[in-house]
Amino acid sequence: MSQQEIDAIRTLLTSKPRPVGWSERRQRIDEVGSVWPVADDVRLEEADLDGVPGEWSIASGSDAARVLMFFHGGGYCSGSILSHRRMVTEAGRAARMRTLAVAYRLAPEHPYPAAHEDAMTAWRFLRKQGIPARNIAVGGDSAGGNLTITLINRLRSAGEEQPACAWLASPWTDLTMSGPSLETKDAVDPLIHKAYLEELASAYAPAPVDRKDPLISPLFADLHGFPPTLIQVGSEETLLDDAVRFARAAGSAEVNVTLQIWPHMIHAWPMWNAKLEDGRQALSQAGQFIRRWL
Repeated sequence: MSQQEIDAIRTLLTSKPRPVGWSERRQRIDEVGSVWPVADDVRLEEADLDGVPGEWSIASGSDAARVLMFFHGGGYCSGSILSHRRMVTEAGRAARMRTLAVAYRLAPEHPYPAAHEDAMTAWRFLRKQGIPARNIAVGGDSAGGNLTITLINRLRSAGEEQPACAWLASPWTDLTMSGPSLETKDAVDPLIHKAYLEELASAYAPAPVDRKDPLISPLFADLHGFPPTLIQVGSEETLLDDAVRFARAAGSAEVNVTLQIWPHMIHAWPMWNAKLEDGRQALSQAGQFIRRWL
């Protein structure tokens, strides 16, 4: 790990005051997420997923018959295909398959369950393309990790086929905000703080929605029968305990789960893989995990 590299990313993220309004926050995450463009050999194609916007990508030499469906992070209130394009396309390269990025609706304009409905619509669209569930991996970072888990849980509850595996990067699994690392890591996390998460959770799941509902906070779900799962989290994240506790819950439910805690890394660090070796290595290991199970 190059301390200079992660320090440069921290400088990028803190180079401007933290935005306040929703539109300003969305603009900022798009700005910092797209500082480095996708590689020249990546082919992008807009997609209409039965009314939900999406984007296909494929890097040279990848298998178009296998797909990584990805949900971006941003606390259910920001983030986009643009902000996560570099992360998604390089994950596809590492996994050697096509990717499908999903632009689900955002809160507060579209609170729960809008994102869930869009995720299910995207899944059904993908299955209607004739792609077997065993040839699909589903992944996401932060709130996208939450959406990944809840989509799979909804499929399990309905007795439907599930994806071959799940990839969770810095997942937000507990919207009740009970994780101790929200306090212990607050001084070192440049992005995510408890008061900010409370604002996001209130926008996404406003009262009287019970935030302990497993479809809101999948940490509290019954995970028996969940597919093999890779969880990657940085040691300097306030959401560290969201990942660790979810891994423990999954393991207790006999899920084949792999937890990676990356020293010195911050929230969703693979987004900046273009200039961060640990970001590239995290994506490489995610790709190896996905290829193992597809």
